Amino acid sequence: MVTTARQYIAAQADQVILELSEYFGSHLQTKRAIREQFSRDESAHTPVLPDAVVAVASTEEVCRVVTACSHWQVPVVAYGTGTALEGQAIAVAGGLTLDMSAMNRVLEVHQDDLDAVVQPRVTRRQLNEYLKDSGLFFSVDPGADASLGGMAATRASGTNTVRYGSMRENVLSMEVVLADGRVIRTSRRARKSAAGYDLTHLFVGSEGTLGIITELTLRLFGQPEAISAAVCPFAEVEGAVRTAIETIQSGIPVARIELVDDVSMQAINRYSGTDYVEQPTLFLEFHGSAKSVREQAQMVQVIAADHGGSDFQWALKPEDRHRLWRARHDMAYAGKALLPQSRIWATDVCVPISRLAECIVETRRDIQREKLLAPMVGHVGDGNFHLVLLVDHQDPKQVNKAQDLHERMVMRALALGGTCTGEHGVGLGKKDFLQAEHGEALSVMYSIKQALDPQNIMNPGKMLPDRQ
Repeated sequence: MVTTARQYIAAQADQVILELSEYFGSHLQTKRAIREQFSRDESAHTPVLPDAVVAVASTEEVCRVVTACSHWQVPVVAYGTGTALEGQAIAVAGGLTLDMSAMNRVLEVHQDDLDAVVQPRVTRRQLNEYLKDSGLFFSVDPGADASLGGMAATRASGTNTVRYGSMRENVLSMEVVLADGRVIRTSRRARKSAAGYDLTHLFVGSEGTLGIITELTLRLFGQPEAISAAVCPFAEVEGAVRTAIETIQSGIPVARIELVDDVSMQAINRYSGTDYVEQPTLFLEFHGSAKSVREQAQMVQVIAADHGGSDFQWALKPEDRHRLWRARHDMAYAGKALLPQSRIWATDVCVPISRLAECIVETRRDIQREKLLAPMVGHVGDGNFHLVLLVDHQDPKQVNKAQDLHERMVMRALALGGTCTGEHGVGLGKKDFLQAEHGEALSVMYSIKQALDPQNIMNPGKMLPDRQ
């Protein structure tokens, strides 16, 4: 009788389940309904049932599970909020999924040092709610209320990145459980160090393929004295992009500068009940003193006017600003509402800012040629833009057209000196582009993976393309 790899893993997982069941009791579940909850994330990738789901509440419990999985050579995948967009949380090889829900405490806030220590399932909104009376905030805002562990694992960024940086810049240290059950701390709380290899930044963006994050130390910022937001429509998308580029090149410290194209604005108005002009639009936010915020906005308004921007509208009250950014953050769901039978297929690329207009204009032409529905939004201040490909997955021709367009978009970005993903991560959807992007450096990544996870149990099938 021939045993497939999947059958072998299922048999080995039974041994792990047997070993762990007495300790975890009802926190270890093999019921199909529970496994289905953890079989998918927000991506369009096909759900896969894990063999079991284990709810863990501490680093010690994560170690216990990982050690058993290592002994029996069973895959293990960490699951936070399930908001990943490239299938990072899907147990494609089976094995055990770790439900991190109970690891959701803010452990320490060091106000004088501007940092906080949290467990991985704390979400960004939860942390900022905890901090609201401290005068501090955590800056990284990918839109979804993602877990901070997941955000670190995928090197998330978002709307504030242009001023405050991504998770790469804002994770100071991590506690990580390795594939053999060892626990390491990647660095100390000091803001800089020249001691040893930079392990923190090795694990930031590793998507659970090298270890499982069980604690994070994060950089915080002081709340600005004044915040204002604005929207500005443009006759053409190129004018909006040129405005963003010139704003950054002029050294204006804008906090957020987001492009939303005309299709996206239509979707937002329908979904959120707003009445924005349905043209390519920049959403902006300015942080600083009352005087500096006013000066920043005036300078951007002049730049926008030179590129066809008009009707510069302000949002000064907190409730108006929150409404504006909520509309922007709901874009993926607003887009889906344009084609209810579709699944959200969100993808992104990032290019040097000087090549951004070229990349966006060519991609929009491609969308029009293929007659596809694909709203576009972008963190244009750092050269990153996204498509929400609205595709009926029951229509093979439409799926094939979307796949071809996606590949051309990525290869165009690479040809312009960019990357296949600026913030969604690699997961399942982008791993076949890593050879084109990294060349021989990919062999170094394989070596790191082999050194830290020789049995390939940590989130297998993600990030690195299968070796031929």
